[in-house]
Amino acid sequence: MNKKSSQQEFDVLIIGAGLSGIGAACHLQKECAGKTFAILERRQAMGGTWDLFRYPGIRSDSDMFSFGYGFRPWNELQVLADGPSIRNYIHETADEYRVSPHIHYGLKVTGAAWSSTEKHWTVTAEREDSGETETFVSRFLIGCTGYYNYDQGYLPDFPGMDRFQGTCVHPQQWPQDLDYRDKKVVVIGSGATAVTLVPAMAEDTSHITMLQRSPSYIFSVPAYDKFSELLDRVLPSGWVYRMARWRNIKLQRLIYVIAKKYPDFTRKMLLSNVKRHVGKDFDMTHFQPVYQPWDERLCAVPDADLFKDLREGKADIVTDHIDTFTEKGIRLKSGRELDADIIIAATGLNLQVLGGMSLSLDGEPLDVSERMTYKGVLMEGVPNMAWIFGYTNASWTLKADIASAYICRLLNYMDAEGLTVVTPEGDSDLTLADRSIMDALASGYVKRSSHKLPRQGRHHPWKVVNHYGKDKHILLEEPVEDGLLSFS
Repeated sequence: MNKKSSQQEFDVLIIGAGLSGIGAACHLQKECAGKTFAILERRQAMGGTWDLFRYPGIRSDSDMFSFGYGFRPWNELQVLADGPSIRNYIHETADEYRVSPHIHYGLKVTGAAWSSTEKHWTVTAEREDSGETETFVSRFLIGCTGYYNYDQGYLPDFPGMDRFQGTCVHPQQWPQDLDYRDKKVVVIGSGATAVTLVPAMAEDTSHITMLQRSPSYIFSVPAYDKFSELLDRVLPSGWVYRMARWRNIKLQRLIYVIAKKYPDFTRKMLLSNVKRHVGKDFDMTHFQPVYQPWDERLCAVPDADLFKDLREGKADIVTDHIDTFTEKGIRLKSGRELDADIIIAATGLNLQVLGGMSLSLDGEPLDVSERMTYKGVLMEGVPNMAWIFGYTNASWTLKADIASAYICRLLNYMDAEGLTVVTPEGDSDLTLADRSIMDALASGYVKRSSHKLPRQGRHHPWKVVNHYGKDKHILLEEPVEDGLLSFS
């Protein structure tokens, strides 16, 4: 029988010590100084995604000026930063805002139960190294667990996988002792992970092939912000980084709007960018997706590194379907065979809501896939609970930042009015059962698991707008009390 420890009580519990969880805690420290809080983290280190993923070349796929926290701007000039730099940034932020001592590591949250009588959440967590159960009580709960399963990435059931005599890995469980020097490597995939791995490994492998079933949109961005470097010589650094952040937020939005309004023009521009880097004789069918720009996330590569390796023959790209794995590699539907010592299945993620924890309201199980989100932060019919879910069409942290600020604003309003419980009250007639909060993306991992996610509503505040400017107004400027929040 598991030993049960004494109960610990806090005003606010944050689940997850990744980018979102650390950001939420910093906002609490800044804006709700009197609140007691704790962060429950399953792993033995903070950083979330940036601590989990350790494959070669791991880096952001959004520019760091907008990916960094608004309250502590990224102060370096790399546009797409590597994993260690991002981990260090998260650590330094947590230390600066005195968040680090509030983190409880090694605790897998298994469930959270709301009691209307007690007006609090009871959270149970398992200490994975010992099997002991710990219990926490909290007035308010914030989920900061991201949207994918940390235990296992998505791996299709490829025919003949057991026949392959070499090494097969998924980037989410990258073996740190994997030696790929002078080896033949095949990377299966066409998304952000694949386009990062190929150039990162190309210098050391004897050859590396990116095998894709269908192409993605890939474009080159500068690895280094030379314009900001010039400005930094004549202006205060704080001004320079705030200007870079503002510029990139506006530029991201402009590109997204143009892509949605003029998809054919955007497609032409993206493909011409590729052709300029790979050369006029390169087979462009490898870069021509069947979907329109921003139906799935665009893939950015710094200083055209992938295109350069393809042009110089250090890597190649194959667009085909897998027939079967063989003892020596992969046989394709076309009949071509790819020899490999190592096969890397960069085949995506498995979606998971709230880290897999179960929820209940007064003893009744709660299925979040049947609920709408309120302003993309609170949950319809669920008291005193928020979750942080960033943007899928821009930097994740932009939304996470203003969502955390809104939560603090809400908590301060409740304190000022002598209120203890808040519940968004929606009308079930508003629910769009066939649309999840990630409906703007048509990526495979979203389609596979969209049924697990909360629903969207027909209009504000139940509809996800994915627009930083509008969300900033909705969350930080609209009155807290809008007639849709039930207080007690």
